[in-house]
Amino acid sequence: MNTIKQHTIKEQMQVLGQQARHASRAMAAADTNAKNQALLETARALQAQTEALLQANAKDMDAGRANGLEPAMLDRLELTPKRIAAMIEGLQQVAALADPIGEITDLRFMPSGIQVGRMRVPLGVIGIIYESRPNVTVEAASLCLKAGNACILRGGSEAIHSNMAIAACIRTGLQQAGLPDTAVQVVATTDRAAVGELITMPQFVDVIVPRGGKGLIERISKDARVPVIKHLDGVCHVYVDDEADVDKAIRIAMNSKTHRYGVCNAMETLLVAFNVAEKVLLPLIRQLQDKGVELRGCNRTRAIMSGIIQASEDDWYAEYLAPILAIRIVDSLDEAIAHINKYGSQHTDAIVTENYTKARRFLREVDSSSVMVNASTRFADGFEYGLGAEIGISTDKIHARGPVGLEGLTSQKYIVLGDGHVRR
Repeated sequence: MNTIKQHTIKEQMQVLGQQARHASRAMAAADTNAKNQALLETARALQAQTEALLQANAKDMDAGRANGLEPAMLDRLELTPKRIAAMIEGLQQVAALADPIGEITDLRFMPSGIQVGRMRVPLGVIGIIYESRPNVTVEAASLCLKAGNACILRGGSEAIHSNMAIAACIRTGLQQAGLPDTAVQVVATTDRAAVGELITMPQFVDVIVPRGGKGLIERISKDARVPVIKHLDGVCHVYVDDEADVDKAIRIAMNSKTHRYGVCNAMETLLVAFNVAEKVLLPLIRQLQDKGVELRGCNRTRAIMSGIIQASEDDWYAEYLAPILAIRIVDSLDEAIAHINKYGSQHTDAIVTENYTKARRFLREVDSSSVMVNASTRFADGFEYGLGAEIGISTDKIHARGPVGLEGLTSQKYIVLGDGHVRR
């Protein structure tokens, strides 16, 4: 019986893949007006179907409570009129973004007389695997569509009714714009075998984007036969140099840690140069403790103020996503860079310093997808970077790195312009 079930899932996913591949050809040829119309018509459909979306979400919420989902998970799962309005606004914002497809850059004449340049093109078919939040269905679909791609979306089983109701609105938007409604397909089954099939169909899927917890992303990365755009951890650092402006350092450190705790660009480890440690840490620790942040420090940090837990080796690797902060006092910029490159996750790291030469060294030598000078790590975000929206933050080094917006969902090909030129 199990073999028949698995075979059925495989067949279902093959059909989705074939339809997505066919739709991707039409999307690659679609003009900007058609793509924008699809986005705006989807927004109108969401508005018109608000009550139906809320009813579908209520089924998921009831099932989630019955299955014992934690309050944080239920909060991410819930759709409200305000959240639906935000989804609609997001679609309108993506429609207003510049279309990257067809852009030609670096066009130059070569000695042979030909012109060589590069043209931005869609990736093709993007598989997106995510958990809990049904608004990701709209975010992912909108960015994929604007970048000229088809996509297959596999949300969490806990949001199946919400995701299917949203998918119906997206299909309406595509149909109204004269585009294939198979350009966005939501996997209808909650069977986990569907994920295994999706990530092993390179003939139909060009790239996989997992959005979720570390366990999900590690599993996808391990088993996928399709390239994966991913980030595993956000172990972000702020290093306060001995030539830092103290007030600026405290303000940046507080914002990096306490602006929001459960996000991947929150600071998890604070590094402070020995020469300014007391001057920076005495007022900073008080402010952090007033906010209820648990502090774990090295021996030199604990000698400065009481109430700090001894940090273990594991703390330097930890992504807490909580009001917990590890603090280490270092002797030099070299030691700070070495610590970040050893324990960090290549996500986002910042230096606070008034020394231009040290800032340049930090930018050059810290091997992360976002490196900052005198700014909070919380700025590592597609909207803050002017991308308009993002599908996630990549810590990979190939293709997309950092916040992945429209451009990250495209590739480039070389183009050659000639006039009867032949090679001699």
